[in-house]
Amino acid sequence: MKNENMIHLLSEAGTLSPIDIHFARFVTRLHGRPDDDVFLAAALVSRATTGGDVCLDLAAAAETQLVAAAPGRRGVTCPPLSGWRKKLVRSPAVGRPGRLCPLIIDDRDRLYLYRYWNYEHELAGAINRRMAQEVSGIDLKVLKDGLQKYFPPSGGHPVDWQKIACLCAVTRKLSVISGGPGTGKTFLIAGLLALILEQAGGESPNIFLAAPTGKAAARLKEALRSAAGRLACPDFVREKLPADTYTIHRLLGAIPDSPHFYYNQDHPLPADVLIVDEASMVDLALMAKLVLALSPDARLVLIGDMDQLASVSPGSAFGDICGRGGRHVFSAPFVRLAQKVGLQTGTAPPGDSAAPSGLQDCTVVLKKGYRFKKNSGIAALAEAVKKGDRPGAVDILKSGAFDELSWREIDSFESLKNGLASRVIQPYAAYLQTEDPAQAFRQFSRFAILCAARKGILGVEAVSRLVETILHQKGLIRPDAAAADPWYPGRPILITRNSYSLNLFNGDIGLTFSGKPADGDDPRVYFQNGEGELRRFSPYRLPENEPAYAMTVHKSQGSEFEHVLLILPEQDSPLLTRELLFTGVTRAGKSLEIWAREDILKLAVSRRIERASGLRDLLWGDTSA
Repeated sequence: MKNENMIHLLSEAGTLSPIDIHFARFVTRLHGRPDDDVFLAAALVSRATTGGDVCLDLAAAAETQLVAAAPGRRGVTCPPLSGWRKKLVRSPAVGRPGRLCPLIIDDRDRLYLYRYWNYEHELAGAINRRMAQEVSGIDLKVLKDGLQKYFPPSGGHPVDWQKIACLCAVTRKLSVISGGPGTGKTFLIAGLLALILEQAGGESPNIFLAAPTGKAAARLKEALRSAAGRLACPDFVREKLPADTYTIHRLLGAIPDSPHFYYNQDHPLPADVLIVDEASMVDLALMAKLVLALSPDARLVLIGDMDQLASVSPGSAFGDICGRGGRHVFSAPFVRLAQKVGLQTGTAPPGDSAAPSGLQDCTVVLKKGYRFKKNSGIAALAEAVKKGDRPGAVDILKSGAFDELSWREIDSFESLKNGLASRVIQPYAAYLQTEDPAQAFRQFSRFAILCAARKGILGVEAVSRLVETILHQKGLIRPDAAAADPWYPGRPILITRNSYSLNLFNGDIGLTFSGKPADGDDPRVYFQNGEGELRRFSPYRLPENEPAYAMTVHKSQGSEFEHVLLILPEQDSPLLTRELLFTGVTRAGKSLEIWAREDILKLAVSRRIERASGLRDLLWGDTSA
């Protein structure tokens, strides 16, 4: 097939974007002559990274039909693996690991853009070096007393995973802690900080707390302040607890209009301890830059939920580091260390000769939940989704056994319109009918509409417009579609781009109020910080934003609402995964409604995010299988 004809077919079918085609043309020129197979490989790598993969799995792509044949038209199908690989290996545009070429192919038939191969290689190297390091000079008596003091008994459970996680984080230079919603991660951070400061004695280590987004950093600050207030710690420890939290970009010193940071491998961050919350939201590139910016002596603690959605950008770095899907057993030395401080690990120590990968002693999964009541329907549904139990998830929703759960079949804009007309009035009226911004925030944050997608008849954009129309028809808001100024009282917005000068970040929620005479009666948008303090801005100073009557599940990560309405799209989409569904379900604290077709719900439960990557193999090898 002629190269240009193939390009036309792939473009017409929407298989490739203009940037995929542009990059593939560039690689083909470096190859030296037109070649359909080289073009396809380069274009599909570009498409894969846009979709969140770190690399292209050639074995999975081989012989895949990209465009079906039609009368008078040939289709487009990827070549068989053996010949495809041989051609790529011989191409001057493709290199083996370690070479500087646009594309890199490894021994497991993974094809990378060079920069992503480099991020993965450098991150794996930094983690492998760090995971073997222990912290010297630990006073086990002080640690044992602190564990008992800061973490109450686990209520009959033989293994207290919060204590095990703290043991790991206090004694090792790297610790990775994964836990679902309500497993006490924030309280764990507060207790861990106290344990580290007790070990430091009279010294004052440089401790930094970070999160991927400004919203997550603010929530961490607020939650830590609350948790720290409940700690029975000495005054010298309380005085040294860090008061500030940072976004990762702010912590590393983002350089405007550049992918680089002020702190890097050659200019390390002056940190003795770095704790990163919501680490599952950190993409491969940022994770690599963060870990490389730490000095070898610094202690790194990554905390997140490997079952939640991965980052929007390429990679699922936290899940790969956790070795998601594998079975991990602590080494005999770690088991003996736990016993010295009075802890059980739940596993018999293996023989020293059978010691597992070093990462297994650095990785702890929190298994006890504290948020949901014992017989919670939300917790039962979340567990079924996490396990991929389609019949179980549907049975839980259909059973009627849980008052906090409800399910509505919805598959069209008309059914959405009818459902929302009766559903949104009460929760939104509560905040729209008050002129007190603080009270309005309390009311607004109780209820959230979450959508899987931005586009489509059941996506965020359509839902937000529909809610706005419904509220206008009920006289609760006064938007004038013909007016040039959309800033009517009550308009909620979601910030979509960070503004460090205004201290407003992607994910922050603002509520619009009428202006005061001192403002010339111009409207003002109020925001609430982690301490509950209100700040107000002219809407014309704000960074990029959008209406916030509904938000994507991605944007809701790290948040909790009393009542959640989760809307799934009317047709199948790659976005529909159990991680997305699990994240949406677990945003709800008191009640959850799911509006979706049954077949769509089952598809979401059955599909996992499987991002092509080599990081897990580099870190765990075959020891976790």
